[in-house]
Amino acid sequence: MLEQIEHYLYVFFCSMVPLIELRGAIPIGAALGLPWLANFTVSVIGNMVPVPFILLFIRHILAWMKTTKVFSKIALWVEEKGKKNTVKVMKYASFGLMLFVGIPLPGTGAWTGALAAALLNMRMKYSLPSIFAGVIIAAFIMSGISYGFLSFLSFLA
Repeated sequence: MLEQIEHYLYVFFCSMVPLIELRGAIPIGAALGLPWLANFTVSVIGNMVPVPFILLFIRHILAWMKTTKVFSKIALWVEEKGKKNTVKVMKYASFGLMLFVGIPLPGTGAWTGALAAALLNMRMKYSLPSIFAGVIIAAFIMSGISYGFLSFLSFLA
């Protein structure tokens, strides 16, 4: 029982980490033998935890970081990464943000989507649901890959 809780916590915290997110957490949970629905749910929740904070605070944090000698290069790199993806997101606004977050490719995901939305000054009432929908799409895709599409579809029936 305690080992099972540790597995869920591991998946939860992995899904919160940038670059790993649920794209890495779901396969980890599958490898640990977690049931797909529980793994799916824990990964989605963990992946969404940082999103409101990114949307609310990242511009202020980056502005402060640029004033310091130690963090200014990191802040400029983060802004550049976010602005690079804003063109993709801006083209279709909320729908584009959802697709950008939902397609599980390197450089996409909730963290980058939230960063792009924040740099575009998208309102939270539009960006948060779009990011959440994208996370759900990515979670279905990753669950299908991790658990096998045929067995995954049999779970849905």
